[in-house]
Amino acid sequence: MTREEIVFEYLKAQDIPYECYHHPEGKTIAEAMKYWHDDGSVHCKNLFFRNHKGNRHYLVCFHAEQSLAIHDLEHLLRQGRLSFASPQRMEKYLGLEPGSVSPFGLINDHENHVHLFLDENLQQASWLSFHPNDCRGTVVLSKEAFEKYLSAVGNSYEYIKLY
Repeated sequence: MTREEIVFEYLKAQDIPYECYHHPEGKTIAEAMKYWHDDGSVHCKNLFFRNHKGNRHYLVCFHAEQSLAIHDLEHLLRQGRLSFASPQRMEKYLGLEPGSVSPFGLINDHENHVHLFLDENLQQASWLSFHPNDCRGTVVLSKEAFEKYLSAVGNSYEYIKLY
């Protein structure tokens, strides 16, 4: 099964409604923006970090049109020094490769090792969109469906003020 099919099967098994559309590869936000539909959703940027010791991993999600400096993020999260996780760590903990990071990677984190930080502004969105663990597609789901997904997947998460 492809990474995308795993996401779709998981969402169906959890009875979580979603829509998906496909497009050419968009590994960066700038590339993906060319293909996003005007679907009423907040398109999200997803960054995967590790702490200085390498024993904690964090997925950070926020509005794609926002920027966030790593130093500011360190201050906000109070988790010590952070760095981007390597592709090897991304594969180990999320089952993903660079350019396809999304909260759907938590499906592959069977030990719930990764903590998810979501910008609190996402709580105001009616619809959210993410890659289906493949940067050639976009999944759109309601905020309620996304929160149902987060409960089902079991990783710890919290909404925080990122900007």
